[in-house]
Amino acid sequence: METIRVRFGSFLEWLLAAAFVAGAATLLSVGRTEIRKVRAIVPVITGEALDMPAGVPPRSVSVPMLLLGNGLEVRLGDRASEIAARLGDVPQLISESLDRNEVRERVTRFYNYLDTQFVLVLEDFERDADLKVAAIYLR
Repeated sequence: METIRVRFGSFLEWLLAAAFVAGAATLLSVGRTEIRKVRAIVPVITGEALDMPAGVPPRSVSVPMLLLGNGLEVRLGDRASEIAARLGDVPQLISESLDRNEVRERVTRFYNYLDTQFVLVLEDFERDADLKVAAIYLR
């Protein structure tokens, strides 16, 4: 009876050791996979725009969202009235140009905000509607 108990105890020890090694190998494999993968928190797509309005400097980068200091932000599709209320008199309006044809009206505004120079292109997507942000460019 004593030999059966010793063999059974030895078998349990080997089984426990094998389970521990398998668990450690699994954890190391998962950890290695997680370290290799880099997940983007907020994917940002940038690039030089192909259809830039007149006056936008070359090598300007088009962005979908502009984050300014103090929690201020400008996104594509925001209304011009909302942006004016949100930003107030803080950003310095450098210049503004108007491009109007029979289909649409396009206003290009150049701003300077705490040494950040950016361009907002505002368009009316519907007739007699409020202007909305169609493009944001960073210099």
